[in-house]
Amino acid sequence: LPPMQSFYQGWLFISACLKQRKCKQVLASTRKLHAGAEGSKVSPSAAPERLPFCRVTEEDLAFFRKILPGRTIVDPDLVEPSNVDWLKSVRGSSEVLLRPQTTEEVSQILSYCNSRNLAVNPQGGNTGLVGGSVPVYDELILSTSLMNKILNFDSISGVLTCQAGCVLENLSFYLEERDYIMPLDLGAKGSCQIGGNVATNAGGLRLLRYGSLHGTVLGLELVLADGQVLDCLSTLRKDNTGYDLKQLFIGSEGTLGVITAVSILCPRKPKSVNVVFLGCETFEQLLKTFQLCKGMLGEILSAFEFLDSECMRLLNTHLKLPNPISDCPFYIVIETSGSDPTHDAQKLHNFLEEAMTSSLVSDGTVATEEAKIKALWSLRERVTEALTHDGFTHKYDISLPVERIYQLVTDMRKHLGNQAKSVVGYGHVGKTT
Repeated sequence: LPPMQSFYQGWLFISACLKQRKCKQVLASTRKLHAGAEGSKVSPSAAPERLPFCRVTEEDLAFFRKILPGRTIVDPDLVEPSNVDWLKSVRGSSEVLLRPQTTEEVSQILSYCNSRNLAVNPQGGNTGLVGGSVPVYDELILSTSLMNKILNFDSISGVLTCQAGCVLENLSFYLEERDYIMPLDLGAKGSCQIGGNVATNAGGLRLLRYGSLHGTVLGLELVLADGQVLDCLSTLRKDNTGYDLKQLFIGSEGTLGVITAVSILCPRKPKSVNVVFLGCETFEQLLKTFQLCKGMLGEILSAFEFLDSECMRLLNTHLKLPNPISDCPFYIVIETSGSDPTHDAQKLHNFLEEAMTSSLVSDGTVATEEAKIKALWSLRERVTEALTHDGFTHKYDISLPVERIYQLVTDMRKHLGNQAKSVVGYGHVGKTT
């Protein structure tokens, strides 16, 4: 199946779970290609035409095995996971998985493929939900998963330099031991890689507080399509010594080159963290709560997320996650982080008192202990996982003015009718656009 292209990095995720009958019809169009075969290939009607790239030969495999001994994978069972996206909704037909460990190896691979006119699909943790991380046809898959070394950390400036294949959660553990945190947090943090995060300009749960990767990424090391290594791995917050080329590659999704290393500015670990889970009767009340939240919590506000009642139903049904408050049409997850527990607790108390008095929220609970904080966050982070148990999932990550965004969910429910088992909306309210 062809991958759906990601047009937006937005704050609302709208997902539709189709009924099983249609799921089977879609999956039936999966096709098989053979490396080195020159015959005609069957492709689904929605796929773009395969460009005139060469096909992999035994001579090509011999070259890759020479520079990647034991890391040129052709076993179909081992290649298959890299051909299928996380939702199992799109599938490529690559028969070769390359696993370099160094920038030099990536350079050799791309230089050779450029000379041979072989198509390459860069891949990180393969946690994307819009099909962008898997091949469309039989492209070589270049995985960065073995490029997972931390190269340097400056405890004074807070600048971390690492290879692109480092898993986000591993970087978080490393930094927390040194009293720092990553400026990026995602539900897929246990599998996603920092190179893929940068390549997709991932926003995540902390964007409201720390901004986008365009601001926190200080430098990149990249390999261009012809194998040329581009060293933009600066560790300076201000660098006026030339064009800021790295900005072109943040969000480029592997179309301009392969990211091999990243330097990123990391904030200090907060001494005080609170998470609040609230319920609202209308989306308008939710937006007013967001306005109140920004005004009263100010500098300690680090996240403002929402999910609807349909998300909660799926979380409870498929993952057995209980609703910690009474049933409501909309739910909010708010996180504060700061340096003074007493100050933060008082600001949060004042906000909650005002929100309840103004009848903006109908119920809520507060967590200050780590276990309870994780439990509340799981209600937001595991929505996508719950959706996968409910049918064949179509998921879209979009940006619209916040006052109009949930209307799209309502319209989709009317448009799809009984063709969909469920249509849900959830996302980052803090990413207002």
